[in-house]
Amino acid sequence: MGGQREVPQPKESSLTLERGLSLLQAIADADSEAPTISELAAGVGVSRAAVYRLLGPLQRRGLVRREGSKVRLGLGVLWLAGQVLPQLRAAALPALRALAERVGATVHLTVADGAEAQAIAVVEPSWTSYHVSYRVGSRHPVQRGAAGRAVDLPPGGPRWLSSTGDPQPGACAIAAPVRGVPGLRASVGVVALQPLKSDEIGPLVVEAAEAVAKTLR
Repeated sequence: MGGQREVPQPKESSLTLERGLSLLQAIADADSEAPTISELAAGVGVSRAAVYRLLGPLQRRGLVRREGSKVRLGLGVLWLAGQVLPQLRAAALPALRALAERVGATVHLTVADGAEAQAIAVVEPSWTSYHVSYRVGSRHPVQRGAAGRAVDLPPGGPRWLSSTGDPQPGACAIAAPVRGVPGLRASVGVVALQPLKSDEIGPLVVEAAEAVAKTLR
């Protein structure tokens, strides 16, 4: 008798998951006007009956809600979104801490939220006499300061950016983008009250940004 045959992984489950995610994305991509069942069926490329079947699990988890024939995102999406920043912060802290101790300056992870940049993680060096105190949750326009402008640095462009007195008078900063993480516009930055040597600290900031990206992929 032969050995036990390996059961092939069914493709139907992965196909259903892919269609469910496509459906959720289509609902999220809609503007203020909620899409109808028919519009979702056409957009995802499935029948109306398939849309109804796919909506069931999403509704039970609160990710979508029905309003007659129209579908909107549910409050469950807010709960999922609320779990992102703590996990992102925890993943980034080791690289941020290593950089802060090495350069003796405050280091932060900044994430773009629409047209604003928000500091979601901050690490201060443990051995310096004084350093910048930077509050988690601080916001400023993405077009201001090195941290904000760095989130949208295109590949092939500068590896890091520097700023002085922007957005805070007297602050000197260097920041590099966190690249290669789908859906994330972010940067790692160093901020100090004295001038920073860009040619020395810039590559270290890039290295930290790459380390953060690696933990998130």
